[in-house]
Amino acid sequence: MKPIFETTMINSGGREGTVYSPDNIFNLDVAKPVALGGQPNTATNPEQLFAAGYSSCFNSALDFVLERDKVKVTNSEVTATVSLLGDKTDGGVKLAVRLEVDIDGLEDGKKQEYVDKAHAYCPYSKAIKDSVDVEIVVR
Repeated sequence: MKPIFETTMINSGGREGTVYSPDNIFNLDVAKPVALGGQPNTATNPEQLFAAGYSSCFNSALDFVLERDKVKVTNSEVTATVSLLGDKTDGGVKLAVRLEVDIDGLEDGKKQEYVDKAHAYCPYSKAIKDSVDVEIVVR
């Protein structure tokens, strides 16, 4: 199938390196967070990058399903919290995500309906279905 869109990112140095796009529009230092044994720093980490991507994608999916159904809202905000958890199956680590979704201008009874539709539509949600625990809280 022909891609609708694609992008490329390159990492050099893992958690102690850089991540950048080939055109150098995106270029960030990557470092271990203090909680994982790193030193205090201002660099990003893979979990922050994933949270940024997932929150943006989910909010875009929410916008899409609202627009498709001709539902007007004043604002929507999605907060993604990505956690690393111990994985008992192999002694390693795994991801978990908590999405907090706030929709202004939509009656409470409809919020969950549209969050569910967004979750079904969102490419990130589809990609991690059945492999990452996702908790969604509708505010």
